[in-house]
Amino acid sequence: MSNSHHALIVVDVQESFPHRDYYQEKYVPAFLQHAQKLIDGAAKAGIKTVQVFHVEPEGAFSKASGFIKTLSPITIQPDTIIEKFRHSAFAGTSLDIWLKENRINELTICDIRTEQCCETTTRHGSDIGYKINYVTDATLTFDMTHPDGSTLNADQIKHRTETVLSGRFATIRSVDEAIANFKG
Repeated sequence: MSNSHHALIVVDVQESFPHRDYYQEKYVPAFLQHAQKLIDGAAKAGIKTVQVFHVEPEGAFSKASGFIKTLSPITIQPDTIIEKFRHSAFAGTSLDIWLKENRINELTICDIRTEQCCETTTRHGSDIGYKINYVTDATLTFDMTHPDGSTLNADQIKHRTETVLSGRFATIRSVDEAIANFKG
C-alpha cells in the first residue's frame, strides 16, 4: 500500500564528501546503516523517493570530478533526481514543482551534512508548507571547530540541530519511527 502524499528526500548522499578534508570516516558506518534502512523502508512502503545531488563549478562537487553519484555502498532507486547549487534542495530547483505535481505534502529528510543542507532544506520546506520529518539518525556530519577554537563533535551538532528544528520546523524521528510513519 502506498502513502502517495509522502516522499523521502535523500540529500547529498554522494561520493563527493570523502574527497573533502573535513570528512571523518568514524561517523560513516552508522550513517550508512541508518540511511539504507530508511531508504529500504520507504521503498517497501511505496513512498516516492527523491535523490538530490549538490553540484558546484569546481572540485569534488563538480560534474567533472565524477563524484556526483550515490555514496557507496548505498543503493537507491529514486523516482526523480534533482541537482542543487545551494544549501536548500528547494532553492533554484524543480523540487517544489515535482512534489506538487505528485500531490506530496509530507517529507522525510535524510542527508549529509546535518546542520547544512539537511537543516536548510528542512527549514525551507517547512516555511513553504510541507510537513517535515527529520531523521537525525540518517544524517551525517563531522566535528567542526568554532571560531573561538573549541570543537563541537558531530553528536553535539546533531543535538543542536534537533533542538532548533523540533516543534518549529520538523518532527524529529528515529529511523524506525520514520518507517512506521511511512505505513500510516
